[in-house]
Amino acid sequence: MVVLDVLETLLQNITNTTLIEAIAVTFGLISVWFEKKENILVYPTGIVSVVLYIYITWRVGLFADMGINAFYFVMSIYGWYMWARGGKGGTRLPITYSGLRGNLINIAILVAGYFLLWFILSDYTNSDVPVWDAMTTSLFAVGMYLMALKKMENWIAWMIGNFISIPLYAYKGLVFTSLQFTIFFIIAVLGWVEWRKRYRKEVTYA
Repeated sequence: MVVLDVLETLLQNITNTTLIEAIAVTFGLISVWFEKKENILVYPTGIVSVVLYIYITWRVGLFADMGINAFYFVMSIYGWYMWARGGKGGTRLPITYSGLRGNLINIAILVAGYFLLWFILSDYTNSDVPVWDAMTTSLFAVGMYLMALKKMENWIAWMIGNFISIPLYAYKGLVFTSLQFTIFFIIAVLGWVEWRKRYRKEVTYA
């Protein structure tokens, strides 16, 4: 009976999925696939998804995620430039690791961002999921920045954030988006593996 109830709810949510959400999910999946392939088309396709999700997250009250999507838009423009001309002498940007010092800074930014967002969401919005909204937003902000710099660690941030977002968006009734984050999580794992191979190849032939 419980299984049937879950399936009925899932079917109802899919039926209620808006065209805007479906388009945003589609372009989001295409964008992440391009990132996995280290293809610069990750940015123009991602921008389409981001703009639509600014509206979607505002409508359902995920205010921190609305803010992160606005941040994604800005970082997409920056990342688009960096991937194309961010290397030495304006050449293609290579894949690198952040290193110990860089990762300590990344963690510090993540923790500071989480507590700041949690405070804002708890005290100044009507969000009913301030802890999880702040956590995913902080992870995705760091992940997007590291992605623009082609740092390997961007995949770690995406994996953790995507995993948490699966039940979060399901709870908000955005079943297509929840399914999207499930696929995002799988692609993030595959992206880490593929980028590591590409990094080792670049180092070998450097």
